Order: sequence, then structure tokens, then C-alpha cells
Amino acid sequence: MSSPFISFLTDFGERATAPAVCRGVMWNICPDARILDLTHAVTAFSIREGAFLLWSTIGYLPVGVHVAVVDPGVGTSRRPIVIRAERGDLLIGPDNGLLRPAAARLGGILEARLAANRALWLPETSNNFHGRDIFSPVAAHLARGVALQEVGPPLATDTLIDLELPAASVREGRLNTAVVFVDRFGNCRLAGDLPDLNGAIGPVTTGQRLAIQLAAARHEVVWSSTFGLVDPGKALLYRDGDTAGLALAVNQGSAAEQFGLALGDLVRIETV
Repeated sequence: MSSPFISFLTDFGERATAPAVCRGVMWNICPDARILDLTHAVTAFSIREGAFLLWSTIGYLPVGVHVAVVDPGVGTSRRPIVIRAERGDLLIGPDNGLLRPAAARLGGILEARLAANRALWLPETSNNFHGRDIFSPVAAHLARGVALQEVGPPLATDTLIDLELPAASVREGRLNTAVVFVDRFGNCRLAGDLPDLNGAIGPVTTGQRLAIQLAAARHEVVWSSTFGLVDPGKALLYRDGDTAGLALAVNQGSAAEQFGLALGDLVRIETV
């Protein structure tokens, strides 16, 4: 049998030792676990960004245990939870909406439980590092075979904090969308995918001129299959191979800087 699989996503930061400490906790409990760091560079406190990154990657991962910690409410009354998804995965993290989109992508929620069994936590727990003291040990215990029922009492699904990622809205002649992620290059991932765009304005072809309407200005871009087909400094719309959806970029530049875009900003795509 293959070793247990655990994925791990946080906003702890790439320079922090916190992710390594959490991995150590998991390996002390489940030494043969395979731990995959999805990212620890989620924008600090951005539950929505963390939810999007987990949602966009989880379908490519093996069935397993998935730990996600973007937790500005740590130490308050917010609940630590475990969700069993239809595919068979277990998702562990704070009840702040972070896990809900990923659970939906895995077929929906079969059951949820409060991670209340202190026997599965570290012996000493802090008020501000539940990633180490609660989520990591609970994940490792589950990965090594502890039954979900031992985690804690069941929770009604409709009591879990929900979070809906922005969706594209198809209108005749235009697509209303929004920025759902900005990567390190300044590329802006937009809500929706190519079928949404085709449904709004008809099939698009490489080199086709399109217009993007932002809050304060209208700009012309081209549809392209990749960056290098447009001149450096020129803007393009494309289908992002990383997160499988529409995106806005500037070849060898930053679309976020050039257009002043940030997470949640509205974008309208039309023909010229």
C-alpha cells in the first residue's frame, strides 16, 4: 500500500519556519506520510485567495488529507473542523469558508466534524498557532488511520461558514468577471473559463482584438494562446494552464501594475 498523502497550504510565508514545524509535528505522528506543500505564500489573512488556490489545485492531487490554514480568527470562537468530501478526501482547517470551495470541487460534503478531541491535539496548545497544535496533529492522526468519528462531534453542513468564489456572468456581447488571483508575475486570473467567454462573444481566435472595461478605463488587448506570441509590454487575454481559467497578462510585464488590478476587481470583456 502507498504511504498516506497529506497536502499543506498556508499563509505562513516562504521565509517562516512555521511550515517546517508543522511538517515535523505531522511526521512525528505519521512518519511515513508523504507531505506536499501546495504553497505557504498565500497573501496574509486572505481567506478568499487561499480558498481559490486550494480549489484550483485539489483536483490534481491524490485522494488524501488536506490541511489548509489561513486563519485570521485563530484563538477566537471560530471552529476547527474536518470535512469528508464525496471523493473520499478529508479537509482540515478553520471554519471560515477556506475549505468549502475545495470540498465542492471534490463532489461536495459528505460529513463534517468539530476537531474537539484534545487527545488528537498536541499536549500543550497555544491561542495563536493552531496550525501546529491542532490542525497538523489531527491531520496526521487521520492519515495514519484514526477514524473520523474520533475527531469530535458531527456538525450540520448548513452551519459551516460558506464562501463562494466569484463567478463569470455571461451576457450577450460581453462577459462580466473579476480578478480571483494575482500571481508573482502580475498575471491576473479571472473568474470563468473559455466556454464562458465563447458563450458571451462567440469563439475567439489567436490574435483577435478584445476590449477590457475596468472601473475607470477601457483597454484593448488580444487573445493569445501564450505570452510569446505578443510583443513584450503588450497585453493579452489567455487561458491559464496553471489554474485552468481565463487570465489577463502583459508579456514580460505585470498586468496588475499596468492596469491597477487587485483581488476582487471587476472586469468586463467585450469585442472591440
